[in-house]
Amino acid sequence: MSLKSLALIENWPVPTAAAGVVRADGTVLGTHGPAGQRFPLASVTKPLAAYAVLVAYEEGAVELDEPAGPAGSTVRHLLAHTSGLAFDEHKVTARPGERRLYSNAGFEQLGDHVAKATDIPFGEYLRQAVLEPLGMTSTTLDGSPAKDGVSTVEDLLRFAAEVQAPRLLDPRTVAEAMTVHYPGTKGVLPGYGHQNPNDWGLGFEIRDSKSPHWTGSSSSPRTFGHFGQSGTFLWIDPDARAACVALTDRAFGPWAIEAWPPFTDAVLAGL
Repeated sequence: MSLKSLALIENWPVPTAAAGVVRADGTVLGTHGPAGQRFPLASVTKPLAAYAVLVAYEEGAVELDEPAGPAGSTVRHLLAHTSGLAFDEHKVTARPGERRLYSNAGFEQLGDHVAKATDIPFGEYLRQAVLEPLGMTSTTLDGSPAKDGVSTVEDLLRFAAEVQAPRLLDPRTVAEAMTVHYPGTKGVLPGYGHQNPNDWGLGFEIRDSKSPHWTGSSSSPRTFGHFGQSGTFLWIDPDARAACVALTDRAFGPWAIEAWPPFTDAVLAGL
């Protein structure tokens, strides 16, 4: 690929940025910036946490459709942001499955649920189930499974390679995580307003036809991933057979809304 596309991060109005691209076969096509520097992930923590929950599911510790979170909600509802829990408060504002209410509280209840089921603190479970097997030695989770992860571009490229060609999970489980759950559900995509539908898989946001969106105009509708309020993102485009990670030390805002889509388009064109 053209490394010129990754160098576009130098134009971003941020103190520090690092980015990288990895193919489905695990080949790192390139990185730019301090790829080994640790950055707070904010909500890019959620796909890592979701992957650990799916390992717990495959190990038989939890079932996707068992009760978890508020009354009537399940593990699946929590993963897909349809439990009815509010954004940052542990209070119910809708019936399960009714609306796509993006919820940090939901992921915190998910972490508590898995910790109880496995008798292992969730951060430690994530380390044993995902981080250690993938060699993600610079990644930690001390705190909320919704937003307190810290990692590097190098580590997240290992994770993105795993999601594209799973070894820790059955590929069918990962395919389900990339599939829309509770189709037709509308809701707010933080930073991008109301989306109808606001499609989501299990811990991964799915691009589909959302507009505006943080990925590129040339990103396939099947693109899935997550962005974080700390100015971070991870997307995987199955049609391009590649994934991209970008981490910064400036909070998400208008600069990111402006800079990220053309960057993604340049990366995809460079492939």
